[in-house]
Amino acid sequence: MLARLAHIRNWIFDLDNTLYPASADLFSQIDSRITDYVANRLALDRVNARRLQKEYFHTHGTTLFGMMADHGVDPHEFLGFVHDVEMDVLDHDAPLVAAIARLPGRKLVFTNGDAPYAMKVLARLGLADAFEAIHDIHATRYVPKPSIDAYHGLIATHDLDPNESLFVEDMARNLKPAKDLGMATVWVDNGSEQTPDEDRSFIDFTTRDIAAWLHEMMESA
Repeated sequence: MLARLAHIRNWIFDLDNTLYPASADLFSQIDSRITDYVANRLALDRVNARRLQKEYFHTHGTTLFGMMADHGVDPHEFLGFVHDVEMDVLDHDAPLVAAIARLPGRKLVFTNGDAPYAMKVLARLGLADAFEAIHDIHATRYVPKPSIDAYHGLIATHDLDPNESLFVEDMARNLKPAKDLGMATVWVDNGSEQTPDEDRSFIDFTTRDIAAWLHEMMESA
């Protein structure tokens, strides 16, 4: 184990564009369906629906949170619609399965999506039984990352010591609260949409391939 991480007991992973590469284009399907939902719900053309979608994403953390706050959207309806996508772009990822199996301690998924969708993704990757829990958007009471309240809820629900935890994410902004609470942070810089001109000083490690990074980390002295 890499000496810097010998103290880690809790391995926490984001889901989309983290446990699978952004190049798989699964999330692009969801992104498009979010645009459709906003357009249909608010009677907007797709250009204006997408503009509002991204405005909510950058200001509220998720489009869902903005739509709930401003338009009273039912989160179950929203999530059911946007997650109705084909999973055939994902394949069993043997190197990732092996890497996560080798990790000592507890393993959790922390996602702004919901658990039913997360389970489908994990099953496609070969990770259906790899994680102790999925802390999803329902568990956060729809307050998404990067709100610090979402992280406090994760810690309290699963009795985690943040100083013994590591968090892996593709959205750099979602790593800052984790770092502020004492977690080690890993940014999966694989092409996901980011907030422009944001600070990166809270990132401890950067990789483009989480499976390769995990194997390298565990083989380091």
